[in-house]
Amino acid sequence: MAQKAAKQQAARNTSILNRTHLISLAINAFFVLLRLFIFRATSTRATYALYGALSAPAFVIEFWFERIGRPVTAANGELKRSGEDLEAKGLTEYMWDILYWTWGCTSIAAIFGEKAWWAYIVVPLYSVWLAWTTYGSMKQGITGMAGGGGTGGMANEPTSTRQKKLENRGGQKMQYR
Repeated sequence: MAQKAAKQQAARNTSILNRTHLISLAINAFFVLLRLFIFRATSTRATYALYGALSAPAFVIEFWFERIGRPVTAANGELKRSGEDLEAKGLTEYMWDILYWTWGCTSIAAIFGEKAWWAYIVVPLYSVWLAWTTYGSMKQGITGMAGGGGTGGMANEPTSTRQKKLENRGGQKMQYR
């Protein structure tokens, strides 16, 4: 079977995108219908402005996923492009986190009102925390490579059993920098 992995990727992406669109439609329809019919007295223009502004990242991310992940087929049904992996680590994973959090905030705001949008402040805080921990680990890695941040007692101890046996026999002694 030709391009089996690409076809599997295309099927997986199509499934993920369709599920994402259905969930997004359900959550956003839930918000609008609840605010229009049940909590009509507390719904103002500010409510819908806040909803639009704070739901915009989810709409942008969903559009981006659609653009990069949707498989492209030729007129004869042949797969031209399977799309990017929507389950990839890194930035894609972070974008899924933002999408899920936005859906959660939209659902909570539909039930509890405008004050629930304050839960969305977690996204920038999470971004700052993620950047700080990434910076810290990069800094530690760079100082470790430069030799400035090594551990003190490890330099004199052999690290492998082969090195220990050689040193016990009186053979070549390993020297560490």
